[in-house]
Amino acid sequence: MKNRKEMNLFLLQKIGIAIIECFHAFRNKTAPRLIMTLLVKNEEDMLEENLIFHKLMGVDGFIITDNNSSDRTPEIIRKYMDKGWVLETIDEKATNYEQKKWVDRMIWKAKSVYQADWIINADADELWYAPSGNLKTELISTAANVLTCEMKCVYPEEDKPFWQWNRTVEVVADPELYNLSRYSLFTRQNQKVIHRTTGYIQISMGNHKVTMFPKRTAASEIRIYHYNIRGKQPFLEKMINGGKQLEQNPKKHGGRHWRYFYQLYKDGLLDAEYDKVIGTASYEQLCLDGIIRVDNTIPEVFKQDRMRAFYK
Repeated sequence: MKNRKEMNLFLLQKIGIAIIECFHAFRNKTAPRLIMTLLVKNEEDMLEENLIFHKLMGVDGFIITDNNSSDRTPEIIRKYMDKGWVLETIDEKATNYEQKKWVDRMIWKAKSVYQADWIINADADELWYAPSGNLKTELISTAANVLTCEMKCVYPEEDKPFWQWNRTVEVVADPELYNLSRYSLFTRQNQKVIHRTTGYIQISMGNHKVTMFPKRTAASEIRIYHYNIRGKQPFLEKMINGGKQLEQNPKKHGGRHWRYFYQLYKDGLLDAEYDKVIGTASYEQLCLDGIIRVDNTIPEVFKQDRMRAFYK
């Protein structure tokens, strides 16, 4: 009860601040400060490239919450703290996956401690790509305080590094037509948002929506390449670990796909479901029908000389 009262009080404080700030909610700066928040757990296979890619795209700094990683993730975070890229790391020991609460904490730090003007709340398996080459291009000129960004799922090619994968997928309206899982790689992906810090009140579960006061939303040309499936074993581990955490969360809404796959795991059916998730049996037909398409956007970025320079 005490925690709920404290949360309600904090929410009222944020609303009060948003009201005070409303008179300059849409004010643009020529050099806005852009901070990315990341909630990570065992992301050693992608985290370093994620940080380098987004630094290239104009992100000024990162705030990371590490939720009990047991691989090289903490080592990678320390490396980029030493470089000055990672501004702060929060070592979150809880196992109940209160994602919305943890991301909100990072947003508030970005705003109040690190003077962010704009925030991207990302996952380690997402690359936020700006066609202009810099995420700030739109932020400088937009009259909105929330930008919605489309997501594109990337088809896994386990024989290559993820950043060389060059196939993205379109949405399949009828999964049974291709013998796909209910929550396959070809399921519609909800948009995600970039938002200003001025007027911020609350982020949603999954970072798909944000409560602002006042609020003015616009569609963005920025698109998110989503590497949500990076091979069979990582998929199985992610669904099992995520399902266990959500099972401990008393709030039953959200995370439907995690709960679905975790139930399959408990029923002994998750391993067989993987092929239906990526459409193994229908791969050739999915390509012929234009649902799996060639997209060299990300591989071309990683070939750039300025990208390689960040590795030094």
